[in-house]
Amino acid sequence: MADKPARTAPRWSRGFASARQWIVLVVLSVIIGGGLLWMHAPAALLLGPLLAGVVLAANGGKVVFPVRLFVISQGVIGCLIARMVPVSIVSDILKHWPLFTIGVLAVVAVSSFLGWVMGRMRLLPGTTALWGSSPGAASIMTIMAEDYGADVRLVAFMQYFRVLAVAAAAALVAHVFGVDRSAHAPSAIVWFPSTDVSSFAETIALAIAGPYLAKRLRIPAGAFLVPMVIGILLVHFDLMRIELPTWLLVGAYAFVGWNIGLRFTKPLLLHAARSLPSVIAFTLILIAACGAVAWLLVVGAGVDPLTAYLATSPGGVDSVAIISASSGGDVSFVMAMQTVRLIAVLFLGPPLTKFLATRAGFGGNAGDAM
Repeated sequence: MADKPARTAPRWSRGFASARQWIVLVVLSVIIGGGLLWMHAPAALLLGPLLAGVVLAANGGKVVFPVRLFVISQGVIGCLIARMVPVSIVSDILKHWPLFTIGVLAVVAVSSFLGWVMGRMRLLPGTTALWGSSPGAASIMTIMAEDYGADVRLVAFMQYFRVLAVAAAAALVAHVFGVDRSAHAPSAIVWFPSTDVSSFAETIALAIAGPYLAKRLRIPAGAFLVPMVIGILLVHFDLMRIELPTWLLVGAYAFVGWNIGLRFTKPLLLHAARSLPSVIAFTLILIAACGAVAWLLVVGAGVDPLTAYLATSPGGVDSVAIISASSGGDVSFVMAMQTVRLIAVLFLGPPLTKFLATRAGFGGNAGDAM
């Protein structure tokens, strides 16, 4: 007798399972984030959901992640930075262009060199090491890597593991060199402040319209950058007042953190297990090397240690923005250098990777032997 086809779970059952996973994720986020807040950790409201997402995904948990809400959350973070960064950011870049050029090119050079070394040592297949070590927007580098034949899963793991490590290291640096840690203690948080309804509506409109415009114009990392740029201009010319109540920022931080943490699924971790020691070692080396570049900025240009480290952190522009905004660094300087580097990597990434792949002696196919 033929086997009966397996029954699929009814829709209400799948919905219940998904709701249960979300409850677990939110509860974990509250517990971990609350613990980090109690320890006065910088960016606790980002790192808590991020770590909760890692725990859930690594243990086989699955949630249907609302991509649109994540995109809007990026728009909210862009508005947050727009409220903090003056329009003089452009003149700051032009005024300190030698400093920005050296800082950006140094980080790109260090990351490219480490990727080249990993490729030469055959620690990862094909051009995977080069794309995985590129210090740009993680999602963009993953998409580009697929077009050039790299192992997309390993590239994604390298990129998002580095974002996770950089966020943790940046929070540690912020804790050591933060300007005013007491200002971010749990007792200082007003969760539901009084809000100007008109300004709040304008802010939400910008957080939604900015990412939509970025998508239509196909601007890389535009969900974050477009609202930031437009917001800076509107605030500067007194055309709007950005209103961001704490509860909205907490939600935006959570979605950004979950987007990173939930990528560390069990299949991805199993696929990356063989390369894990190499990825961890080279990620730590890259972070340390960028820390050395930051030290040069401190010694040679008088930049404060926290600002220098955040400005040279290799990846995760939205997470670095959140940490910078909550830890007392010079947000304008940090975002200027991060934005300039993002643009540089987007233009230099493909030709530089192709050149290094040729020099390293392997082609662009992910199937090249390790």
